[in-house]
Amino acid sequence: MRRVLPSLALLLILLAACSSPPAPPAPPTPDPKPTPVWHPRPGTPWQWQLSGRLDLSVDAPVYDIDAFDHPASAVADLHRRGRKVICYVSTGAWEDFRPDAAKFPKALLGKGNGWQGERWLDIRRTDLLTPLMAARLDLCRAKGFDAVEPDNMDGYRNDTGFPLTAADQLRYNRLIARLAHARGLAVGLKNDLDQIPQLVSDFDFAVNEQCAEYAECEALTPFVKAGKAVFHVEYEREPHQFCAQSRRLGLSSMRKEYDLGAWRRAC
Repeated sequence: MRRVLPSLALLLILLAACSSPPAPPAPPTPDPKPTPVWHPRPGTPWQWQLSGRLDLSVDAPVYDIDAFDHPASAVADLHRRGRKVICYVSTGAWEDFRPDAAKFPKALLGKGNGWQGERWLDIRRTDLLTPLMAARLDLCRAKGFDAVEPDNMDGYRNDTGFPLTAADQLRYNRLIARLAHARGLAVGLKNDLDQIPQLVSDFDFAVNEQCAEYAECEALTPFVKAGKAVFHVEYEREPHQFCAQSRRLGLSSMRKEYDLGAWRRAC
């Protein structure tokens, strides 16, 4: 009997081990956090060039260039030079010279917006516009841009041919911001000064034309107070006529020609 007891004890230990509850499964690996978008700070110098041969030599840490006119290699070249690059794309107007122009249903096209070959879009038709704008922002992302400047974001204040309301514009502008952020792109609010209080939290910076000429620059201060850059240009005024105010307000200001070529005169 004394020879059996050790074997019996060992058997009991093995049975107990087999009946123990299994170890809890390892916790699932958390999903990677989304890459935070770029947030340019107030006063950051910039260059805005939408025509002519791209001048890579401008001493500015931020470039704003056209989505369709430049290949990914141009964006990569600017990145190698230490620049952040903003993707200019029209989201509120149709342009007949763009490669995707034929994809826009005629029902979306309104009156001309004052520029040759351009017409306002019916921003109420988000069912039609969402895939079109998503594709444009996909292009910005695929080329490696850091941010997007969506243009013509204030159609409700213009004679578009559609009965657009302020609520329509808010809804559409927020849609564009969400589409950009979903792709890891920072996004700027273009003009649309009256809706800045409602939209400052949705956008990462602002882009403005001629706020000094029209005595509107104070309206942009919510962005600066939120620590977000305001990229600003004047066409008719010389730097000595607006730069002092721009510095006081924290704007990133320069004078440009209307064709938005390489020439600039920064504050």
